[in-house]
Amino acid sequence: MKLEIPECFYRISVKALILDENHRFLLVKEDNGIWELPGGGLDHGESAQEGIKREIWEEMQLKTSAIADQPCFFFTVKNHKGVYIANVIYLTELEHLRFVPSPECCEVRFFSSIEVLEETNMYPNVTAFARIFMEKHPGL
Repeated sequence: MKLEIPECFYRISVKALILDENHRFLLVKEDNGIWELPGGGLDHGESAQEGIKREIWEEMQLKTSAIADQPCFFFTVKNHKGVYIANVIYLTELEHLRFVPSPECCEVRFFSSIEVLEETNMYPNVTAFARIFMEKHPGL
């Protein structure tokens, strides 16, 4: 049975904003060849920080060293399946970048907003985020 979600409902997805020294942000490449922000759907009863920590471990088997108390970005977008999602983005730091490949993360790379907008294999939320990030941080 397919679950029908009313149009006013959004799937909440917590995402990690992991920056390098040039203020480029980390993306993960899924085994389908499409790039995504690290993180994923928030489970019932968990905090955003718990969700990010869990998702990063599940995707990359990496540990976080810091996750902000408050989100730095929030936006809604229609995903690749036509479902509206809400992305809540938290500034996050990792202990290291020696990830273990999985279907949800076969490659990691830092991107500038311009590089994201020039790349074709991006989920719609990543493209939307790149535009928002570029507006807040022109030239990055």
